Amino acid sequence: MSDKPLASRVALVTGSTSGIGLAIARRLAAAGAEVVLNGFGDPAEIERLRDEMAETTGVRVHYVPADLAVPAEAGELVQRAIAIGGRIDVLVNNAGIQHVAPVQDFPDERWEAVIAINLSSAFYTTKAALPDMQARGWGRIINIASAHGKVASINKAAYVAAKHGIVGLTKVVALENAKVDITCNAICPGWVDTPLVRKQIVARAQAQGITVEAATRSLVGEKQPSERFVQPEHIAELALFLTTEAGGSITGAAYSIDGGWTAQ
Repeated sequence: MSDKPLASRVALVTGSTSGIGLAIARRLAAAGAEVVLNGFGDPAEIERLRDEMAETTGVRVHYVPADLAVPAEAGELVQRAIAIGGRIDVLVNNAGIQHVAPVQDFPDERWEAVIAINLSSAFYTTKAALPDMQARGWGRIINIASAHGKVASINKAAYVAAKHGIVGLTKVVALENAKVDITCNAICPGWVDTPLVRKQIVARAQAQGITVEAATRSLVGEKQPSERFVQPEHIAELALFLTTEAGGSITGAAYSIDGGWTAQ
């Protein structure tokens, strides 16, 4: 594979100002893609990330803010990305949030927010991006699902429902575009050391009166036989492969990268 397999391609990665999304954005940029970042965070830090990525990779890197809980803004994000780059070749739906509570105690507004950002936003960005991809006869859509897109855990009704939905959406988009060179696949990570997971670890440590280190071992070990975090860079390498010509016959798949979690 060429060291710049995505030269002349344009990629939009949602939720790419930290964690998995940032790792994917960096890898796609290193592979030659012009990248549009999206996500929340301190404006100065986001600008620093954008500058650093552009300088180290030699490609154009942009940032477009959007509240992906709002359907119109999800669609507008795609249109602005197309206006900036002239097209979208690669769409990575990565944005996500989490809330943990038993079903009977789950706040209605948190259910709606998790479903909106983790599932509905991917529908709206994909809906907006497909006409451009279809007109050019090429595209790669990658949805970042989760091990929770395949199995469930207690107290995560909204997240599990959303991630199962992402896997189903992936399959439908793949089938509807199977006759053209547009693929849609999902990546299903296990525990990854991201800000989202860190919040869960800190909450567990506080609830159980244990150290953050002990909470980390407990959280990862109870699900992931490897007892190690999945690295964001490993997810990024898989995402890159799925965007290349070598991945052109892979569509509708949901790839586990979870240290053996879903093999149990």
